[in-house]
Amino acid sequence: MATNKLILTHEVDKLGVAGDVVEVKAGYARNYLIPRRLATPWTKGGEAQVEAIRRARKAREVANLDDARALRDAVEAEGVTVTAAASKEGRLFGAVSTKTIADAVAAKGHRIDRRKIQVTDAIKSTGDYTVTVRIHPEVSAKIKVKVVAE
Repeated sequence: MATNKLILTHEVDKLGVAGDVVEVKAGYARNYLIPRRLATPWTKGGEAQVEAIRRARKAREVANLDDARALRDAVEAEGVTVTAAASKEGRLFGAVSTKTIADAVAAKGHRIDRRKIQVTDAIKSTGDYTVTVRIHPEVSAKIKVKVVAE
């Protein structure tokens, strides 16, 4: 079995986070990771790229476990409300994106990286939803999102 050595540029579930150097099967690299820009091929000069990715990730991460737990408690207690254009039946014209959710959380005074928000099913109608946010490797939060029509 041929394997490829890659540098992850984004977090990939069950594989690693941005800046990690991983070895995966050639087909997985060629058909999934590289076309979706989740990884780049590893090169000898790639160590500088790895360091840049790690520094950027560290700047975005919550510093310590206590801060992560405090942020989790704050966002879980508050929840967010998102307004979107919708039909009379409550069907949205489009979907609520992770960026929209992150902006709604930011309006409440908390900063969350949109890439850390996991939406299990696309939010395409008005109502109440729950999304998961990976705040820290050991801490995740469940945020209640209320979608209302404009």
